[in-house]
Amino acid sequence: MSDLTEVEVLWLEKRIENRVRFGRIVDERKLDRHRRILSFAPGSIFAFVRWTSNDFGTIISRIDILRAVAPGQRCSTVPYVKPGGEIVLRLSGWPKVERVLQMIDAVEALGIDPADVAPDHWHHVHNRLSVNENPRRYTKARHQAWLHRQRVMRWQAL
Repeated sequence: MSDLTEVEVLWLEKRIENRVRFGRIVDERKLDRHRRILSFAPGSIFAFVRWTSNDFGTIISRIDILRAVAPGQRCSTVPYVKPGGEIVLRLSGWPKVERVLQMIDAVEALGIDPADVAPDHWHHVHNRLSVNENPRRYTKARHQAWLHRQRVMRWQAL
């Protein structure tokens, strides 16, 4: 039994694409030419994008931003993710998935790794896009506040 959260990524041209958009991969195993297993440490945040089509077009477009769980922690089951994860954001439908991908690109344009973004921001994005509203942009000031909050919480834990 591993302490790591495992994600099966899959690519079948013009049919299925399951990929990790961001996250710190700590281990990778190749299963065959189309499938790999990526592993994440407990507590780490990653984005998992799933897309499927058939002869008539796209049938599934979904993005999940998840926090990897430690053994014994509660988690939600997510296809292709073992044992599952804490859902930070879950949206489906290409327009919403595309908006999240654009927001991830905007965070990267600030020079910030999306895996380091405050989880509350991804919750906010989920909530706003779920009701077709515009979420706030993530800024360097918000990120600095998040980093400061983490330092204070670590200091208080000592």
